Amino acid sequence: MNWSNELTKRFKIDYPIIQAPMLGLTTPEMVAAVSNQGGLGSLPVGGLSPMDTLALIQKTKSLTTRPFAVNLFVNDVPAQSGREIASMRRFLNELAAANGLAIELQDQQFQFYSYKEQVPLLLQEDVGIISFTFGMPDDASIRTFKNNGSVLIGTATCLREARLLQEQQVDYIVAQGIEAGGHRGTFVVDEPLPQIGMTSLVSQIARYVPVPVIAAGGIHDGHTIKAVFSLGAAAAQIGSAFIASNESKAIDAYKDAVQKMTDTDAVLTRAFSGRWARGIRNKFMNAVDQANISIPPYPYQNSLTTPVRALAQKHNNKDFTNLWAGQSAGTCERLPAGEIFMKLVREAEGIG
Repeated sequence: MNWSNELTKRFKIDYPIIQAPMLGLTTPEMVAAVSNQGGLGSLPVGGLSPMDTLALIQKTKSLTTRPFAVNLFVNDVPAQSGREIASMRRFLNELAAANGLAIELQDQQFQFYSYKEQVPLLLQEDVGIISFTFGMPDDASIRTFKNNGSVLIGTATCLREARLLQEQQVDYIVAQGIEAGGHRGTFVVDEPLPQIGMTSLVSQIARYVPVPVIAAGGIHDGHTIKAVFSLGAAAAQIGSAFIASNESKAIDAYKDAVQKMTDTDAVLTRAFSGRWARGIRNKFMNAVDQANISIPPYPYQNSLTTPVRALAQKHNNKDFTNLWAGQSAGTCERLPAGEIFMKLVREAEGIG
């Protein structure tokens, strides 16, 4: 099988396979393991402080001399509703008390970091491949990246978003199908949430948008990797296959749950973060759904639920933390990330 194409040559990698950036799961060790095997590791830094961003980039650079991408969240922060936030805080306190979680949320001042604070660090650290999701960077940031020679990768969940990214002269577009685990990259908000399958989305963008496409969503083995190339994709982006890897930050209960899940266990929810995301249904999601309570938008809800999720993770409790997973995540294995990556390569090469 000939893996070489325009993308592998531009990225200076051996295989057009990208490890998806999964905030809260992906570690510098995971990124380096994939890059060292000839793929493209992706380091998520969305919403992190400049100090944490710098530390993660430098740690990754200490583990690999191969190219890797850094992924940004480029969303705007909407105006907050004090009443909505107070109502959710009361609900979370009641939920925690009813389930023996020793935590009580207090009124808080929200502190959110913008991707604009991270841009100088990416230039300083000579990060050559920058991906982003939840929207598009502002014009000034795009010009800065372009002037620096950076390669830009945007995320689209529908054809309209892909065309908007094309207008911003991004170099590649991740076509994120509805099967994908974790947060949706949707940023067009004046129409219903796009719920387009990866196969349809990739083929449409490849046909109508003259920007190379990276397929994402439900790709989990050699067959699905080869399939996306026949649809016109230049690369496959894979996340859920690495959830249970040795380098993943997922707690043991999370890894167990994802390996036992069926294809219908992962559903879309706004319960944990205020943004639509796909994860395994659990007690927290059910409680929020049944409460019929208004959910504050991202990043407010994400910040409100952080203490609950952190406590649950500390106690290896899968019922009160997010278990992001794609529809095909049940095939993931507990192996080193580098072994998982090379197994995917061998599977694709062995298919006639």
